[in-house]
Amino acid sequence: MKSIVKGEKKVNTNDAVGAPDFSLEQLFGSKTRVRLLRLLLDNPERSFYVRELTRRIEAQLNSVRRELKNLVDIGIILEVEGKILENEDDDENDESEEDTKVKGKTNTKKKYYRANAVFSFFEELRSIMKKSSVLMNKSFVIEVEKKGKIDFLFLTGRFIDNKTVPSDLLIVGEIKIDDLQQAISNFEVEIGHEVNYTYMPKEEFIYRQEIKDRFLSSLLQTEKVVLINKLIETV
Repeated sequence: MKSIVKGEKKVNTNDAVGAPDFSLEQLFGSKTRVRLLRLLLDNPERSFYVRELTRRIEAQLNSVRRELKNLVDIGIILEVEGKILENEDDDENDESEEDTKVKGKTNTKKKYYRANAVFSFFEELRSIMKKSSVLMNKSFVIEVEKKGKIDFLFLTGRFIDNKTVPSDLLIVGEIKIDDLQQAISNFEVEIGHEVNYTYMPKEEFIYRQEIKDRFLSSLLQTEKVVLINKLIETV
């Protein structure tokens, strides 16, 4: 027997460091803090305002404000002030805003938050967050396998720090689209960024391989982390 897919890097999600029930919340104190750190550290070039962070990590506003203050006090993240036009954003009710009228539009001062790239343990914290993704991957795999029959699943793109790859995740098998989208949405909240995914039934996957589909070939040839592979053929 041999694998249909060549050049794969297999990862056993059961081999994640720590006890089976270990979570970063145990280390950092709260799920909100972990999600904030994961989002901000994964996007060090970006600044986020409070309500944007609240939506992205699906947390309570007061909880997000409290954790932001703690992280600013520690020095892990920075608080900066900026201005945006109201018609470029739907967050019009932030308590920290100072509004002035400019040409009939609201010019709004907001407090933004971003990772502090010169923090003493910046790279170490980023490394911890990236390694913890193994645990998130395990939860995601469990969820999709409960909701469908998955034959092949791998991570690439942003998960291997290569944003040039056209997709971050390939899923092959049988699963309802609504269930898959919900699982992806939950996964995005946990890892702190959007996931560009590709889904196809097993028959389509095999057909595309046979005709040497360029898109699929480019995904299969890139570096990847294979989490599920039940696609085998008899020699």
